[in-house]
Amino acid sequence: MALETTVIQDKLTNKFGDKVTEFVQQHDILSFEVESNSMNDVMRFLKEDDTLRFNFLTDICGVHYPDFEKDRQFAVVYHMHNWMDNVRIRFKCFLNGDKPEVDTATNLFLGANWQERETYDFYGIIFKGHPQLKRILNMDEMESFPMRKEFPMEDGGRTDKDDRFFGRTTDNANNNLK
Repeated sequence: MALETTVIQDKLTNKFGDKVTEFVQQHDILSFEVESNSMNDVMRFLKEDDTLRFNFLTDICGVHYPDFEKDRQFAVVYHMHNWMDNVRIRFKCFLNGDKPEVDTATNLFLGANWQERETYDFYGIIFKGHPQLKRILNMDEMESFPMRKEFPMEDGGRTDKDDRFFGRTTDNANNNLK
């Protein structure tokens, strides 16, 4: 019998209460939120429970939401897979914008090592307890984190481009470009 999303949700809410919330089915994947201080406990439960058996950490990635309230400006998104029942889940932990920190998952999945380092490298999210949290793709001397939305997307002072060639116009007279 396949593992139903209602079983996953019921087991998580029975075990963790309001530390797991916002359950929603998106594109055949159950998604939910986990309080950041409970991430490691929830992940361990998902991995070790005899029914759930989410034994593969597919991905860890970061997200920056600069317009959200301070306590939810960063998120770490975890994707896990139960190979036996072929079920995937996604959960997200929101983090404080001033000090984005969450516990490492390397104690549960060795593959989290590289994924957490990459997320740190691009978003500056600290994974507490990580065995070697350092930059892997950017230069060590870099002080910024390139995937944060802290910089303007375009240089407003550029004079070498014409907005019409990018499908943008500055006045209504040019809207009929073909």
